[in-house]
Amino acid sequence: MSARIFQPSKTAMSSGVAKTKEWVLEFAASKPRRKDPLTGWNSADETQTQVRLKFDTLEAAQAYAASKGIAARVDQPRAKKRAAKSYSDNFKFDRVSPWSH
Repeated sequence: MSARIFQPSKTAMSSGVAKTKEWVLEFAASKPRRKDPLTGWNSADETQTQVRLKFDTLEAAQAYAASKGIAARVDQPRAKKRAAKSYSDNFKFDRVSPWSH
């Protein structure tokens, strides 16, 4: 059984960073998904892929995986680039490109 430990990214529907501080342990599928012939939906024979465990710290998630004998890989979060923006920069006299029509 294998799993991955990661910090989820923020949702596209939100500008905030809620639910991005916790660490998630998610099990990997051991078999590929297949289409159900009756409904056409994707299905899997295992239910572990539906389990997502949440932890406050990376160390707690790694300790849990080690205690249960789960081979887990850690995906480190990417550094966020923040561009300094100011509304008043739109109306500067020494602006590089013109903003008026």
